[in-house]
Amino acid sequence: MEYRTIREAAYEANIAIQAAGLIVLTWGNASAADHAEGVFAIKPSGVGYDKLTPQSMVVVSIETGEVVRGDYRPSSDTATHQRLYRAFPAIGGIVHTHSVSATSFAQAGRAIPCLGTTHADHFAGEVPVARHPTQEEIDAGYEAATGDIIVEYFVEHGIDPVHVPAVLLPHHGPFAWGATAARAVENAVALEAVADMAMRTFTIAKTPPEIPARLEQKHFARKHGPAAYYGQSGS
Repeated sequence: MEYRTIREAAYEANIAIQAAGLIVLTWGNASAADHAEGVFAIKPSGVGYDKLTPQSMVVVSIETGEVVRGDYRPSSDTATHQRLYRAFPAIGGIVHTHSVSATSFAQAGRAIPCLGTTHADHFAGEVPVARHPTQEEIDAGYEAATGDIIVEYFVEHGIDPVHVPAVLLPHHGPFAWGATAARAVENAVALEAVADMAMRTFTIAKTPPEIPARLEQKHFARKHGPAAYYGQSGS
């Protein structure tokens, strides 16, 4: 099988995150999954964005993490993507970047709080920071452990990955995801925007006022869930 659909979706997502300014050099990757086929397509490791094609995307098994199609080595973060797809079937696309503002929060070990309605439109509450991997986890399989740590955090804290489609890894950077690779890109763009707004807000006010809970809930509900009414029907 050529897996044309997910390879094209992964390619378009990788090109989109570069066009959005979320990528410096080759610091990032995007993938697209087909859960029915049990595979995902991901950027090849270290290949420049100007060299990418849909055919250069590497197809990997969701269950085993093994390459099933492709001429290149997959991204070094492949095992993280694999763990997320395996644990959360609602995820159809994943984006990892080192975008400046979100990565700054990650390096500070600080969650991105919901300070306003722009954040609430995309994320139900703060974008959390997961724990550090242990020395044993780093040595035994760092990228796989990273994915397991994200899954562990969301499960232990009862966070719905559909409602909070992003996480920060301390001293590393952000991962964002969505029902499709295109939606994962949108969430990665939104994540960087709200991280930048939060940084600017903290510059203006060291302890900014909390957003009223009902206002936060209203803005999220307008775009998400059965009662959503933002946009056009069927879009």
